[in-house]
Order: sequence, then structure tokens, then C-alpha cells
Amino acid sequence: MLPATRPRWTGMPPPPYQLHSSGTVLASAAAVNEHGGVDIDFSSTSPEELERLLPPPPAVRTDAQPPQESTGGGRRCPILNIVVQVVGSRGDVQPLIALGTALQRYGHRVRLAIHDTFADFVHKSGLEFYPIGGDPEDLMAYMVKNPGLIPSMESLRGGDIGRKRRMMREMLRGCWRSCVEPDEVSHAPFVADAIIANPPSFAHVHCAEALGVPLHMMFTMPWTATRAFSHPLANVRSANVNPRLSNYLSYGVVDLMTWQGLGDVINDWRVKDLGLDPLAAAVGPDIVAITKIPHTYCWSPALVPKPTDWGDTVDICGFFMRDEPAYEPPPDLARFLASGPEPVYVGFGSIVLDDPARVTRAIHEACRRLGVRVIISRGWSKLGGDDPSTDDVFYLGDCPHEWLFKRVSAVVHHGGAGTTACGLFAELAGKR
Repeated sequence: MLPATRPRWTGMPPPPYQLHSSGTVLASAAAVNEHGGVDIDFSSTSPEELERLLPPPPAVRTDAQPPQESTGGGRRCPILNIVVQVVGSRGDVQPLIALGTALQRYGHRVRLAIHDTFADFVHKSGLEFYPIGGDPEDLMAYMVKNPGLIPSMESLRGGDIGRKRRMMREMLRGCWRSCVEPDEVSHAPFVADAIIANPPSFAHVHCAEALGVPLHMMFTMPWTATRAFSHPLANVRSANVNPRLSNYLSYGVVDLMTWQGLGDVINDWRVKDLGLDPLAAAVGPDIVAITKIPHTYCWSPALVPKPTDWGDTVDICGFFMRDEPAYEPPPDLARFLASGPEPVYVGFGSIVLDDPARVTRAIHEACRRLGVRVIISRGWSKLGGDDPSTDDVFYLGDCPHEWLFKRVSAVVHHGGAGTTACGLFAELAGKR
């Protein structure tokens, strides 16, 4: 790793960030918008020269053979201590619980390092739990307005950015402890032989460097630069730059802005907790790409095929689905489902809405006009507030989608990975 000046972390947030760069080939500007995305503008005085400066997409192989199923021969994988580090909502956690359960069947010791909120969920899945701190609901509400901890003026005025940066520092330390601390229940010693992580956990590559162990990234959203589509947080506009090239460049811009919001926190933690050198500004934003960390994306290639410019270190392997859990519905839900035609399901999961009461009224009005019954998942926005259920409207708390979606006529949702996967597996029409 390239060293940098030793950081001095004061806990103070950086200024509201807008990125501007200009040159003879590329000019760019980026800023956080009011909806929590990143508006990026590209222009070039010489688009052809810009194309030549960037790495060309790899040639598409026509002689590639499909992977062959293992017959069990060859070298066996040793039994490993594997820590799975996840930051996010239930939709981020559940696929990796499914993965952890599968790894455990092969004899590995699997530890899920996530927020305390999910302790019961992990324990019921039969996996080892380690708390990393942080409140996922609070964090998601913040990141709706500040993607990747990139500070906006509104968050600075409200003091949110400083609180969330302290939360991220707590989670970085929790992730490191999850690699080396004994189990909190059995007190069995644990040192990670391998790390699996999603990108927003941030600690992953640094913990792997400190321990000298392999790292594998897994996520439900594309986080690897491609010409096929832009970064999921980016809203790209390009004056005279090839749109596919703008897509590719958007990933680097979002990474750079994220490092602006969090780099000093990470570097201070690297020095004080891991005993590593801080990363230079030229390296920190791209450290995962520079070190060619392998990525596996957890969606069906029938839904979003693998882009041709993703190399051999990136794969798409399908949705990670757990076995349908044993579930006994509460009496009021069972009565509602049995009392009429299959209802429509409406839910927005971990999305925190600015005006949930207005959205609830809109759902009621739409269902009334269509003459359909509806199950409204309260979610993190607490849709419906304290309103009671009626003959045509049922307000739902926690319920496994694998069970519920077999009993509804359609799903209207926020496009979350878990909800999308369950809707597709239930062969339901979905509306995002």
C-alpha cells in the first residue's frame, strides 16, 4: 500500500462536497442532489482522445467453455473460520445468511458480523453472531440523503454527518474485532481465515490486509465499474462524452466522493487500530479495484446479464435464497387472507419516506379505485402509523416474504434485492 501523511482525525465532518475537475480531455462536476443521489456532468474537448486514455473493454471470448460442475475430485478446501461482514438492512443481510448456512453445511465455522438488531435473526438461522454496532434504520435514513456518507449542506446544518461518521468509526472497530475476538456466547477463540463482505461495510479490505487473509466481496447491487450501466447512486449527464464511457467513469466519481466523506475516519482507524499505514488520496478510493478483489453479485443473470467488460474476477451467480422458514401466521393475518380475494402487497422495506402519511393515503386511494384488498407492510417508514387494520386493508409487521408472496396477487415495492427475488420466485407480477 502507498503511504500517506499520518492523519489527524478530529471527528469534524468535511465540508459539503462538490467535485469539480477540468482538463484538456475531460471536465466533470458532481454534487449530491436532494434525493440522495449523485448528479454527475461530463464533457470533453476531445472525446476520441478520452476513449484512448481509458482501459479498453476486454475482448469477448468466443471459445470460452461453460464452467463444469465439480465432481469432488482434486484438492479439498480446508475447514475455515469465515467472517461475513454486512452493513445494511434485512435485504442486505438475508442473502448472506443463506450463503453462511450453505458454507456451514460444508463444515466451515461461519460468523455473521452485523448490527445488533439482527442478532435474533442470525441465531435462529443457526449461525454465529458478532455485533459491530450501528443502527441500520438510522444509517439508512441518513444515507437516503447522503449516499456513501458524502455530506450535504442539509445534513451539516442538522449535525447528522458528524453523528454518522462516529457511527461508522464504531462499525469499523466492530468489524475488526469480529475478525479476531472470541465468540461472545461460547467464548470459543476465533481468528478469521477468510473474509466475505458487502461494499458498504468499508472495513473489509483493510482487515484482510492486516490479517493477510483472502477477501471476497458479495453484494446485491453492481459496485464494479462497467460501461453497461452507471453506478446505482449516480445520475449521469454527458454533453459530448459517449454515454457508455460516462457510465464507466461514474463509478470512480462516486468512490472519490465517498472517500472524501469517510477517508480520514478510515485512515485514522487503520493507523490506531490495525497498525497499518494510512492510504494516500490517490489510492484510498480505488483500493478494492487496485488490488483486484474478487466480486460475486447475488442476482440472476437472466435478470441482469454480466457486462462484457467485467473480467474473470467478477461473477453473477443468481439470487441467494434461504429455505422457506417454518412460519405460523398470527390469527389476524390468517383471517384477513382467508376472508376474500388474494390481496395486493405494498411495501417499501428499509426506505425511509419523508411523508409516510401522504404515501399511505395514496395507497388507500389507489386500492379503493381498483377495488382490491391490500396488505401494507409498515416497514421502516411506519406506514399507517398507529392505524388499525380493516376488512380491506391489513397493516403488516414482520413476515417472511417467502411465505407471504405465495398468498398475494401482486407486489408493489421499492425494488429492494430481497423483495425482488422473492417476488420473482413466487412468479408474481411486480411493480416498482
